[in-house]
This record gives sequence, structure tokens and C-alpha cells, in this order.
Amino acid sequence: MELLWRAISEPEPGPKWATLFQEYWPDYQRWWLREGLDARATYWEGRKALTAHMPEILPIYDQLCDLAGGGDLAARFLSFHNPPPYLSGCSQAIWQGADPMLVRNYDYAPQAFDRLVLHTAWQGRRVMGTSDGLYGLVDGINDAGLAVSLTFGGRRVVGDGFGVPLILRYVLQTCTTAEQAAAALARIPSHMSYNVTVLDAKRKFRTVLMAPDRPAQITHAAVATNHQDRVEWDAHARATATVERERFLLQRLTLHIEPQGKFINAFLKPPIYSTAFDRGFGTLYTAVYRPRRRSMALHWPKAVWPLDLDNFQEGHRMIYTPETAA
Repeated sequence: MELLWRAISEPEPGPKWATLFQEYWPDYQRWWLREGLDARATYWEGRKALTAHMPEILPIYDQLCDLAGGGDLAARFLSFHNPPPYLSGCSQAIWQGADPMLVRNYDYAPQAFDRLVLHTAWQGRRVMGTSDGLYGLVDGINDAGLAVSLTFGGRRVVGDGFGVPLILRYVLQTCTTAEQAAAALARIPSHMSYNVTVLDAKRKFRTVLMAPDRPAQITHAAVATNHQDRVEWDAHARATATVERERFLLQRLTLHIEPQGKFINAFLKPPIYSTAFDRGFGTLYTAVYRPRRRSMALHWPKAVWPLDLDNFQEGHRMIYTPETAA
């Protein structure tokens, strides 16, 4: 299949973001309401939660609500508080060579994905990353050289908390080191279980195992797939091969040293690369973040799109994404 990707830069929330919202909102509204309006948090509940846990980004939230038209439903959505549950695959790992990098595969359903890289300077902090929900991020980097990405934690528990893409946006807006990011991830409630890996410009990294029903764990794990301490959802683990992917990446990091390019290429092949789109877990892209360079690059089997935080270039690419194994 061919998928159109876009890279868009807008320092402050403005007409570009408003246009994107109008384009994406019909699909997001259907998703947000799929369990009925009563299942979603009210505007006041969402704002109260933001005030309690992420007050620093309230001005951004208010700006975006205004740009979205000021309606109640859009404001509920933009709080990302208690969203509908959603699952993904994903693998991520820290390569700890001379120029450390965070490499990740994002495995998800293509029809439910923004295919959008956003470059912003909201509140004076420059951030670029892969969009979800039009201001949340599933991975990204900021001008301090802090990079972050997520994987689903492989648990069915749904609780009271935020959608993790907004939490990643908050981390990149407010944190500069892996330690600060880990502390924020550990205290902010997530509505589902996720593994979030952070790498900073001083080579420090952490992986935080977040969950709605138990305290978060801050670890020094260099690899994260789709389970936490142990497999708790056997069917999902089998469908996504989470244990096999974790072992494969750990072996590549510990049994032998390989150059950056070879390590990145391993993400473009099985067992890390997935074509399981019929189950909603096909690989949509591989992202490579280099904190010291403040850069990211999107990789596919037949294309690479380098992007630089300090010299970001808007554009678009039509990407061929294999639907079956080669």
C-alpha cells in the first residue's frame, strides 16, 4: 500500500494546526465516540486532571481548544483524559555506541494513524516527532536532545489516566534529561500499560513501565517490546511475538557489537519488522533518534527521510509499505 506522509512546522499553534484539526477531526470524533459519549470524560474532568498532573501545558491546551472551534467534544478529546482503549505492537532499543541512538518500530493499523511529523516551538521549547491525536506524540525529540518513544505494555487493564501520546508531548515540553523524564512518566497516570524509553544527550537512558493499576517501574532496560516484567496477555504476546522480538534485540546488543547501519537494518526485517496488518500490528515506520545531533530519520524498506530539529524542512513523501513479507 502507498501512504502519504507529511512533515509540517508551525512554531506556535496557528492556522496550520487548525487546518489539520479540521481534516482529521471527523475520524477522531468517530473513534472518540465509539463507546458512547457517556464513556468519555467531561470537559471539566479532563481540565481538572490536566491541572493536577500537567499544569505546565494548560496554556497549549487552551490555545488548541480555541483553534479547534471551542466546542465541548473537541475540548474533551484534546484533554486525552480517559480515551478509548487502543493497542499497538512496537519495538524499541538503545544503541549505546559512540553516537547513541534510540531506534523504534511503530506497529499499528494504517487507517488509524496520522502519518504526520510535527515540528513545534510551543512555549519556547522546540520539539519534533511523530504525531498522534494531532498534538500527542508516539516518539519525538526536543532541543535539549531528549528523545522518547513508546510501546504498548501488553496488558488489558484500562484505568483512570491520560492517553500516553499526550504524556510524551508533556515530557518533551518540560524535561531535558532522562532522569527528569523518568520521574514525570512515573507520576503521571496512564489509562493503559505502556513502556516508554528515554535517551538524553549525555547518554543516560531509562525505560519506564507504566500501568493504570500499579506503581510505575523505572528501569535501565535498553530494550522494550510488548510486555513488562512478564507476559500477562498470552494471546497478544503470541500475535505480536513480543518475547521473540525482545530476545532478538537483546542478543544484538549483548552478544556482538555491530555498526549503526546494521543495527538499524535489523528493524527493517523479521522478526522485528511486521506485515501483520490484518491483525492491526504491521510496521508503519522505523524511527532513529540521535540526541547529540538533535535529529530523527524515518526508515522504510525502500526509503529514508532524515529530519533535523535545527534545520527542519517541511515536505511530503508517498511511501510504499509492504503488506506481506517479501
